[in-house]
Amino acid sequence: MRVSARTDCALRAAVELAAASDSRVTREQLARAQDIPGEFIETVLTQLRRTGLVRGQRGADGGFWLARPASEISLADIIRAVGGPFPSARGELPENVTYPGPAEPLRRVWIALRAFGPTVLETVTLADIVSGELWLAGGSRFVSQFLSSGDVR
Repeated sequence: MRVSARTDCALRAAVELAAASDSRVTREQLARAQDIPGEFIETVLTQLRRTGLVRGQRGADGGFWLARPASEISLADIIRAVGGPFPSARGELPENVTYPGPAEPLRRVWIALRAFGPTVLETVTLADIVSGELWLAGGSRFVSQFLSSGDVR
């Protein structure tokens, strides 16, 4: 799986914000939760803010939050916002990739990307990742079971 560092960071940060629901999350909390260098996450958050996917506030009550409901933000929206190329199904096997916390289901998205192509990125939302229930729009039960199990046989 080939995913640029910027795309990977943006997806993990967005999922972390989606998991926080209505709470504000500081840059430091995001960096710590997803093990991302602080300077790098700041750059990604700036890009997500400029494209209207994330809002931020400075100060004692500051932090970041999603500008729209997580159910309305696809993984493709995040990837386009940071100008990253869409991940390709070449490179490291997705079965060998792991993510901490709420970003853990991203591994199953990479497996589905390899099996079903880029439609997965347009269909799966941040809410789907947070809930762990990864369905493709109009998908069959097989697709749902495939995504849930991560089975690639």
